[in-house]
Amino acid sequence: QLRLVESGGGLVQPGGSLRLSCTASGFSMYAVGWFRQAPGKEREGVACISISAATTDYADSVKGRFTISRDNAKNTVFLQLDNLKPEDTALYVCAADLWYDGCLESAFSSWGQGVQVTVSS
Repeated sequence: QLRLVESGGGLVQPGGSLRLSCTASGFSMYAVGWFRQAPGKEREGVACISISAATTDYADSVKGRFTISRDNAKNTVFLQLDNLKPEDTALYVCAADLWYDGCLESAFSSWGQGVQVTVSS
């Protein structure tokens, strides 16, 4: 069972930035996605990246503000969050799978516990 560990969440003011990290042993062989869930809302795919990083996908609500990247040598995937808005407040969860089949919850089989991101003044 792949064990995913997220870090980097916190409280930030609107317009601010955060960088989330997700790491796991052998991560270089997995496609990775970041999902988020706000209270009372369904989980949504935020950004996903294929194993080679040749393909990245973003939710329309975060395009131009969030950037997903990976460092396979460090078994780490990053999610850079810029120009944060209050509506970005959510639990951000990292997920992985051996195949990349789109930025969909159903396409990922291993999940982390998540980190809280709160955007508030």
